[in-house]
Amino acid sequence: MKDFLELAAERYSCRKFSNKPVEEEKIQKILHAARLAPTAKNGQPQYIVIVKSEEMRNRMKEASPCTFDAPVIFVMCGDVKDGWHDPYTGRSRAEMDVSIATTHMMLEASDIGLGSTWVCMMNPYKAHEILGLPEHIFPYCMLPVGYPADDARPSERHTSRREISEFTKEV
Repeated sequence: MKDFLELAAERYSCRKFSNKPVEEEKIQKILHAARLAPTAKNGQPQYIVIVKSEEMRNRMKEASPCTFDAPVIFVMCGDVKDGWHDPYTGRSRAEMDVSIATTHMMLEASDIGLGSTWVCMMNPYKAHEILGLPEHIFPYCMLPVGYPADDARPSERHTSRREISEFTKEV
């Protein structure tokens, strides 16, 4: 079993997938990781659309050019009505909870030998329309998932990281 930091360091944004289908048991493991994600007041506002059919994967290209022809696309949505609302701003924090669930899914995918990439470059209104979502369900991002193609590689920037002192302040 890999150490967490080792897994986090090795995982990369996969932008090229093989056409090998993802087994249902692996999809379920990834969804279980989302289920275990901590959320504000345990509200669990994540709502995940699993796009597997070729027709719908092609339609999702209308919402984003970044599907990378993955065999599975998890469209990560949140219930803005039921998500915890910040008492200081009045805003739903569903997006934050969905982000935590997406991170868990992304890391689980890597742990079971799959590639993924977190895609925010998506027209959420077009995705909402394509997927026929209820008004209170908002699509925040996509997580294309599949087996990496033989020639898939991390971007050149993958290992470029700021020093911890550059993004912290001790008081």
